[in-house]
Amino acid sequence: MTEPSVIRMAGAGKRYTKYQDAPMLVTRLAGLRAKTRTTKLWAVRPLDLEIGAGECVGVVGRNGSGKSTMLRLLAGVTGPTVGRVTVRGRIAPLISVGVGFHRELTGRENVYVNGTVLGLTRAQIDQRLDRIVDFAEVGPFIDTPVKFYSSGMFVRLGFAVAIMADPAVLLVDEVLAVGDLAFQMKCFERMREIKDQGTTVVVVSHNLNAIRLLCPRTVVLHDSELKFDGDTEPALSLYHQLLSEERASGGSSLDTRPTGIVKDAYFEPLELLDAEGAEGMTTSHFTTGQAVTVRVPVVFEREVVDPALQLRFVSESGVVVFQQAHPFSGRRYPAGARETFEVRLQMRLGTGSYTATAELVTLRDFVPRATPAPASLFFVSGPTEVTGLVDLGARFNAGSRSAPESAP
Repeated sequence: MTEPSVIRMAGAGKRYTKYQDAPMLVTRLAGLRAKTRTTKLWAVRPLDLEIGAGECVGVVGRNGSGKSTMLRLLAGVTGPTVGRVTVRGRIAPLISVGVGFHRELTGRENVYVNGTVLGLTRAQIDQRLDRIVDFAEVGPFIDTPVKFYSSGMFVRLGFAVAIMADPAVLLVDEVLAVGDLAFQMKCFERMREIKDQGTTVVVVSHNLNAIRLLCPRTVVLHDSELKFDGDTEPALSLYHQLLSEERASGGSSLDTRPTGIVKDAYFEPLELLDAEGAEGMTTSHFTTGQAVTVRVPVVFEREVVDPALQLRFVSESGVVVFQQAHPFSGRRYPAGARETFEVRLQMRLGTGSYTATAELVTLRDFVPRATPAPASLFFVSGPTEVTGLVDLGARFNAGSRSAPESAP
């Protein structure tokens, strides 16, 4: 008989009522009675989801897609409007900085309060207090009221209490982004440990590399709907594709020409192909070292002679990781002409999210001749042991010396 899931959402969704009141001053001056209008807003549309014991599942989506609301449903902070949510075992939710902390109490007192809320006895908290304080790295301040703590100290102490409570389910929202890099790495290692011990972990994060390293399975939410539930690699690819489509559409038009400004040309959305040539498929996910073709469609508004195309890749932090311009000498494009330029390259980037954009420039002084192309989002995944912006394809050797002989 199959063991029941630890987490089960059966047609569960959350809908809020939005009240739209007419301005009081206007209605009073006009001698009218104010009427309250209401609209229904789905934060999470009904969905079905099952998560088993020991699974680590990531949840990704743009802001407002329903990720945090979904975690609140799992934590029992709010109830579903429709459907049913079932979670078996002790839940440790980390869904906001400082939730469950009384600002006038000391760190030590808040450890006991939070531990009790999570179902620990005082004796159990006594046994784990030193480990909690050591993990949170707040030893000198443990008897200081937490109202004097930084947001990072809040997160460290809250996370330490949660993971030391031996939860059956650990729910982690974006709160870990507040901590420094060293603490984030320590948290990831600890989450791996408790997952191996049978704890079910659900992680909401915009750090896609962390999701990839930690979660074999990922859920994609978009516009409050469940769009994907499966392996992490295709999930991240779909997430970037959805973001690119949203940015490219810009609402209702793909025309990127600025109002009132006449340029020499304008761009249509870039296409990123997963193979060289016309047979390639458009995608938003690549692996390090993969051959890629960037297709750049341009429409010329006025006659252009000897254009130069500049391609640029930018990291999540805004660092330009690649930029190159190339002249197309001897080419003449009359007004109204269309051209599709292609750039073939190898994706030697490290794991992470990037944007690709292009410009038409005068090569001598790089004066823009067109508004830059709409940025296309894409994700690159490489070996887990490689970090940084680029993968140089390093090969490691131990040399030719033989190992010393053991003594007889």
